[in-house]
Amino acid sequence: MAENTNRGLFTLNGITGMLIATVLLLSILAFLVMNAIAVQRVSITKPYDPSPIVNSLDNVKMISKENAKYDISKL
Repeated sequence: MAENTNRGLFTLNGITGMLIATVLLLSILAFLVMNAIAVQRVSITKPYDPSPIVNSLDNVKMISKENAKYDISKL
């Protein structure tokens, strides 16, 4: 058997590969953090508006044909 002498410190299996993986993970983290901040900014300026829900849902029965009038997808 021949020895594997094709090793190097700066190959993709060495420091270079570790740096590529670290940069990739940090860029993914930065992307997700920036999107989370953007979503929070939008939710601060435009809070949830429950007005599409017609009337109060306190009297809605679990199984009833009258529940169709509370369907917000048809608004």
